[in-house]
Amino acid sequence: MSESFPRLHARTRRFTLGAPRGFTIAPGGDRVVFLRSKGGSDPVTCLWEYDVAGGRERLIADPRALTGGEEDLPPEERARRERSREQAGGVVGYSTDAAVTTAAFALSGSLYVADLRTGGVRRLKTAGPVIDPRVSPDGGYVGYVTGGALHIQDLEDEVDHVLARPESPEVTYGLAEFIAAEEMSRMRGYWWSPSGDALLVERADVSPIERWHIADPANPSRPAAEQRYPSAGTPNAKVELFVLSLDGSRVAVPFTDEYLVNAVWDAHGPMIVTMSRDQRSKRLFAVDPATGATTLLREDTDPAWVEVYTGVPGRLTDGSVVWVAAAEGGHRLFVGDRPVTPATLQVREVLDIEGDTVLFRASGEPTEIALWAYKDGRITLVSPAESGVYSGHTAGGTLVLTTQTMTHEGAMTIVLHHGRQCGHIASYAERPGLDLRVSLIRAGERDLSTAVIFPSGHEPGSARLPVLMDPYGGPHAQRVLAASGAYLTSQWFADQGFAVVVADGRGTPGRGPDFERAVLNDLATPPLEDQVDALHGAAARFPDDLDLSRVGIRGWSFGGFLAALAVLRRPDVFHAAVAGAPVTDWRLYDTCYTERYLGRPDEGHYEASSLFADAEKLERPLLLIHGLADDNVVAAHTLRLSSALLAAGRPHTVLPLSGVTHMTPQEVVAENLLLLQVDFLKKALG
Repeated sequence: MSESFPRLHARTRRFTLGAPRGFTIAPGGDRVVFLRSKGGSDPVTCLWEYDVAGGRERLIADPRALTGGEEDLPPEERARRERSREQAGGVVGYSTDAAVTTAAFALSGSLYVADLRTGGVRRLKTAGPVIDPRVSPDGGYVGYVTGGALHIQDLEDEVDHVLARPESPEVTYGLAEFIAAEEMSRMRGYWWSPSGDALLVERADVSPIERWHIADPANPSRPAAEQRYPSAGTPNAKVELFVLSLDGSRVAVPFTDEYLVNAVWDAHGPMIVTMSRDQRSKRLFAVDPATGATTLLREDTDPAWVEVYTGVPGRLTDGSVVWVAAAEGGHRLFVGDRPVTPATLQVREVLDIEGDTVLFRASGEPTEIALWAYKDGRITLVSPAESGVYSGHTAGGTLVLTTQTMTHEGAMTIVLHHGRQCGHIASYAERPGLDLRVSLIRAGERDLSTAVIFPSGHEPGSARLPVLMDPYGGPHAQRVLAASGAYLTSQWFADQGFAVVVADGRGTPGRGPDFERAVLNDLATPPLEDQVDALHGAAARFPDDLDLSRVGIRGWSFGGFLAALAVLRRPDVFHAAVAGAPVTDWRLYDTCYTERYLGRPDEGHYEASSLFADAEKLERPLLLIHGLADDNVVAAHTLRLSSALLAAGRPHTVLPLSGVTHMTPQEVVAENLLLLQVDFLKKALG
């Protein structure tokens, strides 16, 4: 008997295990270093190297051979993996020197260094469990954080010394604080100088942040875990920057904005990006590493909010600044003060800057993400013309191109050298074996990107099926993409007897700043209106296949909020909901995310986006699911909504998940969650 999709989905961590990732290309373009586990159900990630000319792979580091395969992670590393949504184990991150001849990584809190020329790996003695090891560009040193202190170790004589020691238990040097990691995609807190003789280092003091406590009710003998959580309207961590030299000198880099968004240190010197607390202003500074003095290079303002973009700032060979900003209705790539992309091409992120070439991802059509390159005043399409979702990295004339389309199952990684395909890096990811029946359409009065998924055996017009809306529906996440892997779970739900509709409404990316900013001061009304609009648009397109008298909705995180919102405010449209880890009261969510869209709590925009006032309106079946160990959307969201529903006399169902975080990575939990949702929806919709 073949393995069920829920079991396979859980065992393969949503079919991510065994896929190559984390590419670093040597400057000469002759070698590619990457991460991959040895199989589609193997959660232990190894470090590999690919020889471009010969097309051969070489295993550099196998965690099972180095440690026996057991992981004992320090709490800081567990938190870092939660922020990055890391689902695997083993070597989940690494760094290299500029020449890509030395790599450093952490395993079970121990520091390992690999010589990529010989393939030898050695373990170094450290002062404690290691977080975020980073090799200096010259390959002479490796930095790491332990106990909140930033250490530097000489790779030749292995002498270890403390570069910065925390003044209290609430202080760390060299680590990204919670907000940076969770909301600004900044996972690091220190940056080497190109010469390897100094570092730009973040000092974070979390003492101003409120103490929250995450209890484990299933194990009452265990003390609750204390967490510093900056909820909306409350203080953030105090973040400072210093230039720390290996000779022991220390220079402060002053800035006045609330948030440190990003930092880089290239051949032209350090640059930092800061953002105001209200997120309507973002500034780029050049830093003098000798004095710490800053020079303002650019300031962006927006009456709604300024966006945070991955991969910038950077510089071309001549020092021209590479930047991304919203301008004239589009997210545009800037070189110097000049936009070099049209407003109709929505730039998603910058991937690499090599010399005078900028490799970036952008969308002309919202469901497609293509790979583009800028050079000498022109942009060119790098990825194939076939619609899909593409990514990549480039150096030394070599391009590693990752391809996802609707016509191919899974992702492919192709290696090209000077434009000619010379091989591929194998993926060991499992194949789900589903017969995808996905139609990508534009639905409703706003031409919303919408996917309609039917059961694999469904004949058009043969039966009117109950409908399951399956959205995320919120900022910074897109569900409707021209990539088969985006619809695996939705297809499985469809195969259980549903017509599944997935729609990206206002607030989601891909259609430009105006579309995204429609949720300013109201995270509830536009997203919910657009789910209704897309549903009716899909029914108009398939009138003989969708039964609008039986409509369910499911979602997780923002999607969970949207699902609960749907049955509370539009019971005339939605007849049952599964809300996983829902944000029910935005006062309980973090500062940076929540205040970007709703401002401070005292500005009066929170009630319209809260679920509590609608509790007495519930008349449809609602299943609330929440991991009790969730440190992002804490379980208090679900528990407080449940209390409000109980006080209003409204029956509902709560499924608490003991020991489960926001990601639900546990295999048995992930499998049974899918089965329980189907069972609930079938009973609720008849």
